[in-house]
Amino acid sequence: MPQYQAPMRDIKFVLDDLLNAEQHYAKIPGRETVTPDLLHAILGEAAKFCEGVLSPIDLSGDQEGCTWSEDGVKTPKGFKEAYDAYVEGGWPAMTAGEAVGGQNLPTSIGLLVNELVGSANWAWSMYPGLSGAAARLIETMGTEFQKERYLPKMVSGEWGGTMCLTESHCGSDLGMLRTKAAPQADGSYKITGTKIFISGGEHDLTENIIHLVIARCEGAPDGTGGISLFVVPKFMANEDGSVGERNGVSCGSIEHKMGIHGNATCVMNFDGATGYLVGKENEGLRNMFFMMNAARMGTAIQGLSEGELAYQGALTYARERLQMRSLSGPKNPDGPADPIIVHPDVRRMLLTQKSLVEGSRAFLYWVAQILDNSFYQESEEAKEAEALLEFLTPIAKAFVTEAGLEVANIGVQVYGGHGYVKEWGMEKIIRDARIATVYEGTTGIQALDLLGRKVMGTGGKSLALFTKQVHKFCQANAENEALAEFIKPLAELNKEWGELTGRIGEKAMQNADEVGAASVDYLMYSGYVVLAFMWARMAAVAAEGGDDAFLAAKLKTARFYYERILPRTVSHKLAMESGADNLMDLEEEAFLF
Repeated sequence: MPQYQAPMRDIKFVLDDLLNAEQHYAKIPGRETVTPDLLHAILGEAAKFCEGVLSPIDLSGDQEGCTWSEDGVKTPKGFKEAYDAYVEGGWPAMTAGEAVGGQNLPTSIGLLVNELVGSANWAWSMYPGLSGAAARLIETMGTEFQKERYLPKMVSGEWGGTMCLTESHCGSDLGMLRTKAAPQADGSYKITGTKIFISGGEHDLTENIIHLVIARCEGAPDGTGGISLFVVPKFMANEDGSVGERNGVSCGSIEHKMGIHGNATCVMNFDGATGYLVGKENEGLRNMFFMMNAARMGTAIQGLSEGELAYQGALTYARERLQMRSLSGPKNPDGPADPIIVHPDVRRMLLTQKSLVEGSRAFLYWVAQILDNSFYQESEEAKEAEALLEFLTPIAKAFVTEAGLEVANIGVQVYGGHGYVKEWGMEKIIRDARIATVYEGTTGIQALDLLGRKVMGTGGKSLALFTKQVHKFCQANAENEALAEFIKPLAELNKEWGELTGRIGEKAMQNADEVGAASVDYLMYSGYVVLAFMWARMAAVAAEGGDDAFLAAKLKTARFYYERILPRTVSHKLAMESGADNLMDLEEEAFLF
């Protein structure tokens, strides 16, 4: 199994040199104290914890997995001890408000730490990750009672949290849910129904778990307009914060999955469980989207994390594994063969990994800063940030997870037959990464959200928010000869993106299926252009680096991305323009054999 090492040099480059994190945090009201020294110290301590505590139990956690019994779910050996150390270090409280016991750090810092934690041990990271998202929702939208009763223990990490959406008959179509909520005289509700695929729904890491559950109240309208959101604790909470009697919540079983074996994915039964309404009746899905959007960014981080781990494993192996001689002459003349990193095709694979991982990191860290601005800035700046975030989130979630899966697959290929063997841990990365393209809405659903709702639904305004930034960057660097190889193709793609969108929109006016037919190719096209923008920005920084070897490598990787990866936009463009007929003309019976 690759022993994870936090890529601190690249992280600091993105934060300090590319995104100017010092200036970013200095402009956030109430967070001005986040200096580079503080930020580096936080990430440095997180790196130590991830490398020394989480990474060593990653492979063993996969091999052992979780076990279910009527008494509850047991996590793999070492998970509980690691969680206790995480809580003792104060990590769960990072981004929560001081009023509820948090450290009031910006949301973006939580996402940065999540990359390190997730790369070291994604299955373990899901327990505190989802708990933090649940706590944030209650902090933002919960009643004073809910905040006082549940948040202190959730923020400290003593209690966990989940979101319970999916049911066996409805995956992403939540309007079909059957879980019922019956109002009680004391203002509470009785929740009855079964939820599936609930990550961390039951475990032995915390003494209590606070579930956020969507259900339909009696008499509510059909569809998504009749969904309400409830806080449903595993154990009732006493006024003094202690654990009370068991609520009507139980784990019926855990799923036997392809990957992330160290995280319990549960079937949760709610048998007249006591729950408390969050917000108003029939507005639950809108409220839950707050947590779901956070989860989409968290899943994007999974794509980056799995990709980083796969790249580290592949790079280490390629430098050590001796096979054949270089076509241009021996590079290891004293050995029986050359290390495989000298071979052009292995270089192609490693550079594909490197360009996608480092490009994704720059992209997601930039989005994290936009997320900060949407939360903390004054109204106008916050509105603009929120609109840009709405556009970029489905690209981040879907494109980065697809890229992470590609990088994981390449990791096995670099190892050859050894990559297919479990003891090396490379096939585990593929198994863990595979779910990321499904979580929080599949790539297809994210693509429909992007093209149908965010682009067409705004008349192209959301796309223009981004393409204007690209246009300004290209204009500012139009005379920079050192960047000409990046600026010219980026400007052309930026223009083509808008034109292509317009043509799809015109066809969709005649046939609505055109949007669905083009959507995934549109999203992937968008993702490659977004990463091209990030690589051009990184190249602009690197071009001023002189003899610095790290910056020289950045410039060369940018060149590889533009010449070897960015041309993929051509095939996506042709596929989009081919239209819906080649998908819809085949009769359903003709699929049979």
